[in-house]
Amino acid sequence: MAADNPSGHRQPPPGMLKPVAMQHEPAFGIDFGTTNSVVARLGADGVSVARHATGEVFRSILCFQGSWRAHMAGPAAMEAYLDDPGACRLMMSLKSHLGQRSLRDTLVFGRVLELEELVGLFLGHLLREAGVPPGSAVVAGRPVRFVGEGADDALAEQRLRAAFRAAGITDLRLVAEPEAAGHRFARGLNAPAHVLVGDFGGGTSDFSVLRFAPGAPTQALGHAGIGIAGDDFDAAILRHAVAPLLGQGGHYRVIEQALPVPVAFFAGFARWHRLAQMRSPRQLRDIAEVARLSDVPEQLAALIRLIEDEQGLSLYRSVAAVKAALSADEAAVLDFRHGGFSIQRRITRKEFEGWIARDLARIAATVDAALGEAGLGDGGIDHVFLTGGSAYVPAVRRIFEARFGAGRLAGGGEFTSVAEGLALMAGR
Repeated sequence: MAADNPSGHRQPPPGMLKPVAMQHEPAFGIDFGTTNSVVARLGADGVSVARHATGEVFRSILCFQGSWRAHMAGPAAMEAYLDDPGACRLMMSLKSHLGQRSLRDTLVFGRVLELEELVGLFLGHLLREAGVPPGSAVVAGRPVRFVGEGADDALAEQRLRAAFRAAGITDLRLVAEPEAAGHRFARGLNAPAHVLVGDFGGGTSDFSVLRFAPGAPTQALGHAGIGIAGDDFDAAILRHAVAPLLGQGGHYRVIEQALPVPVAFFAGFARWHRLAQMRSPRQLRDIAEVARLSDVPEQLAALIRLIEDEQGLSLYRSVAAVKAALSADEAAVLDFRHGGFSIQRRITRKEFEGWIARDLARIAATVDAALGEAGLGDGGIDHVFLTGGSAYVPAVRRIFEARFGAGRLAGGGEFTSVAEGLALMAGR
């Protein structure tokens, strides 16, 4: 057993998480994520994760098709968008806007909808898909720090609570997401311990330092979070490997003066769902005019074609695939083709890690902040539990191996541990 799990932590098998006490009514843990969402149910037989058409994770996507009344979420939203992107208004990363005062509402097919309404509509679909009845007891996760420079955490929590109420949930408790993952991890501990939990989502990387003792309430000693995570790693690949092939770094001439191709053409490009927002006639005219005067007209023409043909999702899937491949291999090929545009770009892991080096340094500094708030040094941590998709990225894992040693690291349930922990906490 020790050879398989050097940390000595007894990880319960999937589907075998048992409740502390019998439940008269089921309780639910909701992990509403920037990229994916997961629902777990706590009943008399333990914790189970809701399954959807594409598995246990439900893509955090909301799509309106032709009318503000015709909306769908998750796999159905993706299918509708792929079938007819021109007729759809697709919304992603809604969670990342919760703390931004600048975004209050948006116009959807002639109807002004507030951000809380949009999130509430998504949550309604998620809960119905997972079989969560209105009025159920729910413990939901929240990041330690919401995404965005100057994000207002109090406003974000207020909006999140309002969205759950709109979805029919009034018995709601919010818990820091890494604390929930740590609660699940602690089910296998048989001695007091200090645990550092790292939760790597699509929009944020969050850390909690927790004190566990068998039979005693969990103590949260320190928290820290940062709005850097998996989506930023994808964006780095797009900026460095794709955007230069579409005109980034080129120049155009105005009255004999050479000017750089506007960075605004690529500011939204790093997030695939924003590519659709660049389809406005004015934006396309601006790109076409710069292309006419530039030294990279063919590259900018390719950018226009990708925007007009709604190829953002296909391109991002290729980027996500190469990022995942680099977690296992020293090099991978980014392969994407559309019309006359083609990329077959070999990317090495070393190259990728150079692109995200500043992000990795900021993540490491956030770990320092969590430990500082807890009043502990590296030596005071007994276990490190890493969860979330980017926990697979070797450069991320090395941050913790270098500081704490591989023997103290543990993982498991990278996409479901937060929801499972929330469900267990709902039963306390």
